Amino acid sequence: MKNPRFIISGGGTGGHIYPAVAIANELKNRFPEAEFLFVGAKDKMEMQKVPQAGYAIKGLWISGIQRKLTLDNAMFPLKLASSMWNSFKIIKSFKPDVVIGTGGFASGAVLKAASMLNIPTVIQEQNSYPGITNKLLAKRAHKICVAYENLERFFPKDKMILTGNPVRQDLINEASKSEAIAYFNLDANKKTLLVLGGSLGARRINQLIEKELDFLLSQNIQIIWQCGKLYLNDYSKYNEKDNVQVVAFIDRMDLVYAAADVVISRSGASSVSELCIVGKPTIFIPSPNVAEDHQTKNAKAISDKNGAILIKESELETQFETIFSDLISNESKKSELSQNIKKLAKPNATKDIVEEIIKLIK
Repeated sequence: MKNPRFIISGGGTGGHIYPAVAIANELKNRFPEAEFLFVGAKDKMEMQKVPQAGYAIKGLWISGIQRKLTLDNAMFPLKLASSMWNSFKIIKSFKPDVVIGTGGFASGAVLKAASMLNIPTVIQEQNSYPGITNKLLAKRAHKICVAYENLERFFPKDKMILTGNPVRQDLINEASKSEAIAYFNLDANKKTLLVLGGSLGARRINQLIEKELDFLLSQNIQIIWQCGKLYLNDYSKYNEKDNVQVVAFIDRMDLVYAAADVVISRSGASSVSELCIVGKPTIFIPSPNVAEDHQTKNAKAISDKNGAILIKESELETQFETIFSDLISNESKKSELSQNIKKLAKPNATKDIVEEIIKLIK
């Protein structure tokens, strides 16, 4: 077989970028001489994160439609036309064997152009409720790799493969708790709460932790609080408190998960998939501000199987303290949640997705 060439497109958030990089890494593992090109949206985080992972990337002039009337919305038709034109140019120049999309508006333009040029396309849908872009692309896609069951109402059944979502490879092999405690300089006699707001941070979760900080510390715990780079200036002052570590970003996710006894997290698809792999007792607080409210649907798919606790933002004032104090002190409840969420893990997701991609190489 000749050295294959792959275009991979996905971005806007870490939830689209990390799966794209994981797929590329596994393809590179199988085909060391393969050539890769990423395509993302200009000015989005993929333009930094993808080169850091060792891959070339080209940027398109594209952004999503805002919910309110803005200049960006008025520019959308022009941006879409520009992105389609540039997608055709990129594809014709690079000549990929397969084009893979992991979500985000750039991937919509690239996959649409590829399908019009009769190049095989693969959609990797992370969420339990697909966004409009992937629903529109599904008819022309060759394969659709999904992470949740019962998506037949959105996608053609004969094209769907239940693979799960790619996760960072270092999470598959469990890190040791003693190493994690040493790395983060934690007290081995205290339980550890890990707070995650996603790659950009979560304003409402940060507000919650700030308000409840004294209550949480009264439970004799220590906290690792990933607030996001947008919010670090607002919350770094709490590093002065004993048993609190506030950080913008966590590089060693394998170790921080190993250290955690309980996790409070948003329920973006990548976070949910990672938490299934590591099997940690989790309180999901979904963002209500995402397309199709898919974070609530992701969290509900886990909580309906008694694999996590779901608290809506609107219920935090009345429910949070009771739910948290019940959970942190209840070993059997933590164990039950941990076992049930782990049953939903798909540790071979990346390999299974790559198997489907390989089948399309001509």
